[in-house]
This record gives sequence, C-alpha cells and structure tokens, in this order.
Amino acid sequence: MAGNAILLAAVSVLSACQQSYFALQVGKARLKYKVTPPAVSGSPEFDRIFRAQQNCVEFYPIFMITLWMAGWYFNQVFATCLGLVYIYARHQYFWGYSEAAEKRILGFQLSLGTLALLTVLGALGIANSFLDTWTSVLPRN
Repeated sequence: MAGNAILLAAVSVLSACQQSYFALQVGKARLKYKVTPPAVSGSPEFDRIFRAQQNCVEFYPIFMITLWMAGWYFNQVFATCLGLVYIYARHQYFWGYSEAAEKRILGFQLSLGTLALLTVLGALGIANSFLDTWTSVLPRN
C-alpha cells in the first residue's frame, strides 16, 4: 500500500519542510524587527513576511487534500508533478511578498491555477471511480 503512494508521500514531506522553513523565517523576522509574541504586526517588512507565511498555512490543507485526491484517483505521477509546481509557486509567492506586496501576484496566481487543476483532476478521478463501481453493480439491459 505505501509503495503505491510513494511519490505523493515524498511531495507531502517536501511541502511540510517548506511550511517549517516559512515558519522559521517568521521567527527570524520577529527577532530582526523586534516583534514579540503574541503580537502579529510590526514593521511593514515583518507584516509582509508574517502574512506570506499565514497565507501559505491557510492554503496548505487545500493543497494536501487536492494533491492526494488527484494522485490517488487520477494519476500519481501527474499529481506529483503538479505538487512540485505548487511548491515552487509558494516559494515564489513567499519571497515575492517578503520583498514587496506587488511581487506576490505571479506566485499566487500559479499556486491557485495549480490548485484548480488538482481539484479538477481529483474530481474527474473520483467521478470515474464512482462510475466504474456503480456501473458494474447496476444490471445491464
């Protein structure tokens, strides 16, 4: 069973490492800009880094669900490739937003497009699986 999803698992671990890295960047920014918890705002530079990380956290569950559904029900290799594109897009988004709010747009659009494609592929795969199951159960005339 585990061997069947090794590529999805590898992308999941890589994305978890990326989330940890983004959180570490917020910690470094807290020290650099002297923003002590529980405060979540400070200098504009800190605010951008914090907001970029929070946005990545907000989208993470959606990414994980769509990655696994597309990989499990549609095609693992294709979903894995899209997962790597999403990780790249989030990298672009995080560092773009950290520099200037206007620089986040390309990474954000690429990540949304990737999520949309993963969602469609997952839905198609689930629908196909559903139809395969139920059309084989229903009597044929």
